[in-house]
Amino acid sequence: QVQLVESGGGLVQAGGSLRLSCAASGRAFSNYAIGWFRQVLGKEREFVAAIDWIGRATYYADSVLGRFTISRDNARSRVYLQMNSLSSEDTGIYYCGVSGLRDAKSQGDFGSWGQGTQVTVSS
Repeated sequence: QVQLVESGGGLVQAGGSLRLSCAASGRAFSNYAIGWFRQVLGKEREFVAAIDWIGRATYYADSVLGRFTISRDNARSRVYLQMNSLSSEDTGIYYCGVSGLRDAKSQGDFGSWGQGTQVTVSS
């Protein structure tokens, strides 16, 4: 079992940057993949990025490729999402989740979601 807490969201102008953090407790963290997802009112939660258990493989939604970078520091039980060149389409509540697999990128493979952190991008 692992518990996750997201932080780092806020209000930013289009073209700006934010760095989100996902802090984990529980010994299982370093063994499994972590994913970032986002959700806005009236829409279903969508995949943003994922990283395998040791950070060898990363995956990104087409909409964020080249702008977002996911990374992890297993010694500190942290996963980060660096978001650059933000646009209004990036607005939403961002959640991190842990997978029962060592390498995963589908929403159904993740669970134990944190409470989310709000990202708002103004034009």
